[in-house]
Amino acid sequence: MNKENASILICDDSILARKSMSGILNSLGFSNIREVSNGQAAVDAVKDEPTDIVFLDIIMPVKDGISATKEIKEISPNTAVIICSSVGTQKHLREAIKAGAKDFIQKPVEATMVKQVIDHITV
Repeated sequence: MNKENASILICDDSILARKSMSGILNSLGFSNIREVSNGQAAVDAVKDEPTDIVFLDIIMPVKDGISATKEIKEISPNTAVIICSSVGTQKHLREAIKAGAKDFIQKPVEATMVKQVIDHITV
């Protein structure tokens, strides 16, 4: 996966969080970035278009990030799901990893953490 053609989906019910993550990814050289506001929309987006990486919040309306992770991994096993949440309990982390998430980033998200996670999953 290279930055020019990597397909990235950001899923968060906060428009501010989506725009912040989008800005970070742009600064890292990624340009094929889509945004949605709930877990069901993320599942639908992955069904509609191949996606390399999904950044998912946990607590969202319609469908939470853990449920969305499970469905995304069923639809597209090679899609890397990264949970980004301020709800960083050990229970949530275990549930996210069990559901198929590759990693977990604590909010507020920082560019250095995003770069580390992307470097880790693309090796």
